[in-house]
Amino acid sequence: MTTVVLNGTATLSQLGVIRAEGPDAASFLHGQLTQDFSLLGATEARLAALCTAKGRVIASFIGIRPQPELILLVCSRDILAATLKRLSMYVLRAKVKLTDATDQFALYGLAGTALTANGLDAATPPGKRTAIGDGISAVSLYPADGVPRALWIAPADHAAPAGSQLDADLWQWSEVRSGIVTVTTPIIEAFVPQMINYESVGGVNFKKGCYPGQEIVARSQFRGTLKRRTYLMQADAPVAVGQEVFAAGDGGQPVGTVAQAAAAPGGGWSALVSMQISALEAGNLHAGAADGPGLAVEPLPYALLEDI
Repeated sequence: MTTVVLNGTATLSQLGVIRAEGPDAASFLHGQLTQDFSLLGATEARLAALCTAKGRVIASFIGIRPQPELILLVCSRDILAATLKRLSMYVLRAKVKLTDATDQFALYGLAGTALTANGLDAATPPGKRTAIGDGISAVSLYPADGVPRALWIAPADHAAPAGSQLDADLWQWSEVRSGIVTVTTPIIEAFVPQMINYESVGGVNFKKGCYPGQEIVARSQFRGTLKRRTYLMQADAPVAVGQEVFAAGDGGQPVGTVAQAAAAPGGGWSALVSMQISALEAGNLHAGAADGPGLAVEPLPYALLEDI
Protein backbone atom coordinates (compact mmCIF):
# COMPACT_ATOMS: atom_id res chain seq x y z
CA MET A 1 0.00 0.00 0.00
CA THR A 2 1.20 3.51 -0.82
CA THR A 3 2.58 5.36 2.17
CA VAL A 4 0.23 8.19 3.12
CA VAL A 5 1.06 11.21 5.26
CA LEU A 6 -1.80 11.36 7.74
CA ASN A 7 -1.43 14.69 9.54
CA GLY A 8 -3.99 17.36 10.31
CA THR A 9 -7.54 17.97 11.47
CA ALA A 10 -10.76 16.89 9.76
CA THR A 11 -14.26 18.23 10.35
CA LEU A 12 -16.50 15.29 11.29
CA SER A 13 -19.90 16.45 10.10
CA GLN A 14 -21.01 12.81 9.72
CA LEU A 15 -21.10 12.43 13.52
CA GLY A 16 -23.61 13.68 16.07
CA VAL A 17 -23.94 13.90 19.85
CA ILE A 18 -26.57 12.57 22.23
CA ARG A 19 -26.58 14.33 25.60
CA ALA A 20 -27.62 12.36 28.70
CA GLU A 21 -27.96 14.61 31.75
CA GLY A 22 -29.26 14.04 35.25
CA PRO A 23 -28.55 12.12 38.47
CA ASP A 24 -29.37 8.80 36.74
CA ALA A 25 -27.54 9.44 33.46
CA ALA A 26 -24.76 6.94 34.14
CA SER A 27 -26.95 4.24 35.68
CA PHE A 28 -29.50 4.53 32.88
CA LEU A 29 -26.92 4.11 30.12
CA HIS A 30 -25.25 1.36 32.12
CA GLY A 31 -28.49 -0.62 31.85
CA GLN A 32 -28.88 -0.02 28.11
CA LEU A 33 -25.42 -0.32 26.56
CA THR A 34 -22.75 -3.02 26.34
CA GLN A 35 -20.20 -1.12 28.40
CA ASP A 36 -19.85 -0.06 32.02
CA PHE A 37 -21.00 3.54 32.38
CA SER A 38 -21.55 3.54 36.14
CA LEU A 39 -17.78 3.47 36.68
CA LEU A 40 -16.90 5.71 33.74
CA GLY A 41 -14.26 8.14 35.03
CA ALA A 42 -13.50 11.68 33.92
CA THR A 43 -10.28 10.57 32.21
CA GLU A 44 -11.83 7.64 30.35
CA ALA A 45 -13.89 7.10 27.22
CA ARG A 46 -16.08 4.12 26.42
CA LEU A 47 -16.72 2.39 23.12
CA ALA A 48 -20.19 0.86 23.45
CA ALA A 49 -23.09 -0.58 21.50
CA LEU A 50 -26.87 -0.51 21.81
CA CYS A 51 -28.41 -3.88 20.95
CA THR A 52 -31.82 -5.33 20.30
CA ALA A 53 -33.25 -8.02 22.56
CA LYS A 54 -31.71 -10.53 20.12
CA GLY A 55 -28.23 -9.07 20.65
CA ARG A 56 -28.03 -7.32 17.29
CA VAL A 57 -26.21 -3.97 17.23
CA ILE A 58 -28.35 -1.00 16.24
CA ALA A 59 -25.96 1.80 17.27
CA SER A 60 -22.39 2.35 18.40
CA PHE A 61 -20.99 5.17 20.50
CA ILE A 62 -17.95 6.78 21.99
CA GLY A 63 -19.06 7.95 25.42
CA ILE A 64 -17.41 10.43 27.81
CA ARG A 65 -18.39 11.84 31.18
CA PRO A 66 -17.20 15.45 31.39
CA GLN A 67 -19.31 16.05 34.51
CA PRO A 68 -20.64 13.62 37.15
CA GLU A 69 -24.23 13.98 35.88
CA LEU A 70 -23.45 14.49 32.20
CA ILE A 71 -22.54 11.90 29.57
CA LEU A 72 -22.01 12.64 25.89
CA LEU A 73 -22.48 9.88 23.32
CA VAL A 74 -20.91 10.43 19.91
CA CYS A 75 -22.44 8.34 17.12
CA SER A 76 -23.05 8.39 13.39
CA ARG A 77 -25.48 11.21 12.62
CA ASP A 78 -27.56 9.10 10.23
CA ILE A 79 -28.74 6.83 13.06
CA LEU A 80 -28.94 9.43 15.82
CA ALA A 81 -32.64 10.32 15.64
CA ALA A 82 -33.83 6.70 15.69
CA THR A 83 -31.33 5.82 18.42
CA LEU A 84 -32.42 8.73 20.59
CA LYS A 85 -36.07 7.76 20.15
CA ARG A 86 -35.34 4.17 21.13
CA LEU A 87 -33.32 5.08 24.22
CA SER A 88 -35.98 7.58 25.30
CA MET A 89 -38.60 4.82 25.35
CA TYR A 90 -36.81 3.23 28.31
CA VAL A 91 -36.22 6.31 30.46
CA LEU A 92 -39.49 5.80 32.40
CA ARG A 93 -38.84 7.14 35.93
CA ALA A 94 -35.08 7.50 35.60
CA LYS A 95 -33.84 10.98 36.37
CA VAL A 96 -32.14 11.58 33.05
CA LYS A 97 -32.87 13.84 30.09
CA LEU A 98 -31.81 12.67 26.64
CA THR A 99 -31.43 15.23 23.85
CA ASP A 100 -29.86 15.65 20.43
CA ALA A 101 -26.98 17.99 21.24
CA THR A 102 -25.29 17.86 17.84
CA ASP A 103 -25.74 21.60 17.23
CA GLN A 104 -24.04 22.35 20.55
CA PHE A 105 -20.73 20.75 19.60
CA ALA A 106 -18.08 20.80 16.91
CA LEU A 107 -16.38 17.46 16.26
CA TYR A 108 -12.97 17.05 14.68
CA GLY A 109 -10.62 14.20 13.94
CA LEU A 110 -6.95 14.79 14.75
CA ALA A 111 -4.17 12.74 13.21
CA GLY A 112 -0.39 12.63 13.44
CA THR A 113 1.31 15.91 14.32
CA ALA A 114 -2.06 17.60 14.96
CA LEU A 115 -2.17 15.84 18.34
CA THR A 116 1.00 17.43 19.67
CA ALA A 117 0.07 20.74 18.04
CA ASN A 118 -2.97 20.77 20.32
CA GLY A 119 -1.15 19.74 23.49
CA LEU A 120 -2.00 16.04 23.37
CA ASP A 121 0.31 13.16 24.12
CA ALA A 122 0.48 11.05 20.97
CA ALA A 123 1.41 8.02 23.08
CA THR A 124 -1.86 8.03 25.04
CA PRO A 125 -3.53 4.63 24.62
CA PRO A 126 -7.01 4.36 23.07
CA GLY A 127 -9.97 4.97 25.36
CA LYS A 128 -8.62 7.91 27.33
CA ARG A 129 -10.20 11.36 27.64
CA THR A 130 -8.15 14.53 28.07
CA ALA A 131 -9.89 17.67 29.32
CA ILE A 132 -8.37 20.60 27.41
CA GLY A 133 -10.27 23.44 29.06
CA ASP A 134 -13.08 25.68 27.79
CA GLY A 135 -15.33 22.62 27.68
CA ILE A 136 -13.12 20.76 25.19
CA SER A 137 -12.46 17.01 25.39
CA ALA A 138 -10.02 14.94 23.36
CA VAL A 139 -10.52 11.17 23.13
CA SER A 140 -7.62 8.99 22.06
CA LEU A 141 -8.62 6.62 19.26
CA TYR A 142 -7.09 3.51 17.78
CA PRO A 143 -4.24 4.49 15.43
CA ALA A 144 -4.36 4.02 11.66
CA ASP A 145 -1.29 2.25 10.29
CA GLY A 146 0.58 3.37 13.40
CA VAL A 147 -0.47 7.03 13.13
CA PRO A 148 -1.96 8.37 16.40
CA ARG A 149 -5.48 9.78 16.20
CA ALA A 150 -7.94 11.55 18.48
CA LEU A 151 -11.53 12.76 18.54
CA TRP A 152 -11.85 16.46 19.44
CA ILE A 153 -15.17 17.47 21.05
CA ALA A 154 -15.60 21.22 21.55
CA PRO A 155 -18.40 23.74 22.07
CA ALA A 156 -19.87 24.71 18.72
CA ASP A 157 -18.67 28.32 18.97
CA HIS A 158 -15.07 27.42 19.87
CA ALA A 159 -12.19 27.88 17.45
CA ALA A 160 -11.12 24.84 15.46
CA PRO A 161 -8.11 22.87 16.74
CA ALA A 162 -4.67 23.70 15.36
CA GLY A 163 -3.37 21.81 12.36
CA SER A 164 -3.61 21.72 8.61
CA GLN A 165 -6.93 20.74 7.06
CA LEU A 166 -7.25 16.99 6.58
CA ASP A 167 -9.53 15.81 3.81
CA ALA A 168 -12.70 14.16 5.14
CA ASP A 169 -12.25 11.18 2.81
CA LEU A 170 -8.74 10.62 4.15
CA TRP A 171 -10.10 10.61 7.70
CA GLN A 172 -12.76 8.08 6.71
CA TRP A 173 -10.02 5.88 5.28
CA SER A 174 -8.11 6.18 8.57
CA GLU A 175 -11.23 5.04 10.41
CA VAL A 176 -11.28 1.85 8.35
CA ARG A 177 -7.55 1.31 8.82
CA SER A 178 -8.02 1.61 12.61
CA GLY A 179 -10.13 -1.55 12.53
CA ILE A 180 -12.99 -0.04 14.58
CA VAL A 181 -16.46 -0.27 13.02
CA THR A 182 -18.83 2.68 13.42
CA VAL A 183 -22.41 1.52 12.98
CA THR A 184 -24.34 3.27 10.21
CA THR A 185 -27.76 2.70 8.64
CA PRO A 186 -26.85 -0.08 6.15
CA ILE A 187 -25.62 -2.42 8.90
CA ILE A 188 -28.21 -1.84 11.64
CA GLU A 189 -29.10 -5.22 13.20
CA ALA A 190 -26.60 -7.04 10.99
CA PHE A 191 -24.20 -8.15 13.75
CA VAL A 192 -23.82 -9.08 17.37
CA PRO A 193 -20.98 -7.06 18.97
CA GLN A 194 -18.36 -9.80 18.61
CA MET A 195 -18.97 -9.98 14.86
CA ILE A 196 -17.45 -6.48 14.66
CA ASN A 197 -14.73 -7.32 17.23
CA TYR A 198 -16.14 -5.07 19.94
CA GLU A 199 -15.17 -7.44 22.74
CA SER A 200 -11.54 -7.22 21.53
CA VAL A 201 -11.38 -3.40 21.52
CA GLY A 202 -13.09 -2.57 24.81
CA GLY A 203 -16.65 -2.28 23.51
CA VAL A 204 -18.22 -4.99 25.69
CA ASN A 205 -18.01 -5.54 29.43
CA PHE A 206 -18.94 -9.11 30.36
CA LYS A 207 -18.91 -8.40 34.10
CA LYS A 208 -21.58 -5.70 34.14
CA GLY A 209 -25.29 -6.22 34.71
CA CYS A 210 -28.03 -6.84 32.21
CA TYR A 211 -28.75 -4.78 29.12
CA PRO A 212 -30.88 -5.55 26.04
CA GLY A 213 -29.40 -8.58 24.28
CA GLN A 214 -26.93 -9.32 27.07
CA GLU A 215 -27.76 -13.01 27.32
CA ILE A 216 -27.17 -13.64 23.62
CA VAL A 217 -23.97 -11.58 23.58
CA ALA A 218 -22.64 -13.53 26.58
CA ARG A 219 -23.65 -16.87 25.07
CA SER A 220 -21.79 -16.04 21.86
CA GLN A 221 -18.68 -15.36 23.90
CA PHE A 222 -18.65 -18.24 26.35
CA ARG A 223 -20.29 -21.13 24.50
CA GLY A 224 -18.11 -21.05 21.41
CA THR A 225 -20.97 -20.16 19.06
CA LEU A 226 -19.27 -17.19 17.39
CA LYS A 227 -18.48 -18.02 13.78
CA ARG A 228 -17.93 -14.55 12.34
CA ARG A 229 -15.28 -11.89 12.84
CA THR A 230 -14.37 -8.58 11.22
CA TYR A 231 -11.23 -8.40 9.10
CA LEU A 232 -9.37 -5.59 7.36
CA MET A 233 -9.37 -6.01 3.58
CA GLN A 234 -8.24 -4.23 0.45
CA ALA A 235 -9.96 -4.17 -2.97
CA ASP A 236 -8.97 -2.76 -6.35
CA ALA A 237 -12.53 -1.59 -7.09
CA PRO A 238 -15.13 0.29 -5.01
CA VAL A 239 -16.89 -1.56 -2.20
CA ALA A 240 -19.81 -0.27 -0.15
CA VAL A 241 -21.13 -0.64 3.38
CA GLY A 242 -23.75 -3.38 3.49
CA GLN A 243 -22.42 -5.09 0.37
CA GLU A 244 -22.27 -8.86 0.58
CA VAL A 245 -19.07 -10.85 0.21
CA PHE A 246 -18.85 -14.20 -1.58
CA ALA A 247 -16.38 -17.01 -1.99
CA ALA A 248 -15.21 -17.61 -5.55
CA GLY A 249 -17.40 -20.13 -7.36
CA ASP A 250 -20.28 -19.85 -4.90
CA GLY A 251 -22.61 -16.98 -5.72
CA GLY A 252 -25.60 -18.45 -3.95
CA GLN A 253 -24.71 -17.85 -0.34
CA PRO A 254 -22.80 -14.80 0.97
CA VAL A 255 -20.06 -15.45 3.52
CA GLY A 256 -19.70 -11.90 4.80
CA THR A 257 -20.84 -8.28 4.81
CA VAL A 258 -18.91 -5.04 4.36
CA ALA A 259 -19.24 -3.17 7.66
CA GLN A 260 -17.24 -0.07 6.72
CA ALA A 261 -15.39 1.08 3.61
CA ALA A 262 -13.47 4.03 2.21
CA ALA A 263 -11.41 4.91 -0.83
CA ALA A 264 -7.69 4.42 -0.23
CA PRO A 265 -5.53 7.46 -1.09
CA GLY A 266 -3.02 5.25 -2.92
CA GLY A 267 -5.74 3.68 -5.06
CA GLY A 268 -8.28 0.98 -4.45
CA TRP A 269 -10.54 0.66 -1.42
CA SER A 270 -10.07 -0.39 2.21
CA ALA A 271 -12.87 -2.21 4.00
CA LEU A 272 -13.80 -3.83 7.27
CA VAL A 273 -15.63 -7.05 6.45
CA SER A 274 -17.55 -9.13 8.98
CA MET A 275 -17.46 -12.69 7.70
CA GLN A 276 -17.39 -16.38 8.43
CA ILE A 277 -14.09 -17.43 9.96
CA SER A 278 -14.09 -20.61 7.92
CA ALA A 279 -14.54 -18.66 4.65
CA LEU A 280 -11.65 -16.37 5.52
CA GLU A 281 -9.43 -19.37 6.06
CA ALA A 282 -10.48 -20.77 2.66
CA GLY A 283 -9.66 -17.47 0.93
CA ASN A 284 -10.50 -16.31 -2.61
CA LEU A 285 -13.08 -13.72 -1.54
CA HIS A 286 -15.00 -11.27 -3.70
CA ALA A 287 -17.26 -8.26 -3.06
CA GLY A 288 -20.77 -8.11 -4.47
CA ALA A 289 -20.68 -11.40 -6.36
CA ALA A 290 -18.62 -14.57 -6.68
CA ASP A 291 -16.82 -12.99 -9.64
CA GLY A 292 -16.76 -9.45 -8.18
CA PRO A 293 -13.72 -7.44 -7.07
CA GLY A 294 -11.21 -9.56 -5.21
CA LEU A 295 -10.55 -8.90 -1.53
CA ALA A 296 -7.07 -9.19 -0.06
CA VAL A 297 -6.84 -9.69 3.70
CA GLU A 298 -4.48 -7.49 5.73
CA PRO A 299 -3.50 -7.74 9.42
CA LEU A 300 -5.76 -6.07 11.94
CA PRO A 301 -4.06 -3.38 14.05
CA TYR A 302 -5.04 -5.21 17.26
CA ALA A 303 -5.25 -8.77 18.52
CA LEU A 304 -8.58 -10.55 18.61
CA LEU A 305 -9.48 -11.56 22.14
CA GLU A 306 -9.41 -15.26 21.37
CA ASP A 307 -5.88 -14.89 19.98
CA ILE A 308 -4.38 -13.24 23.05
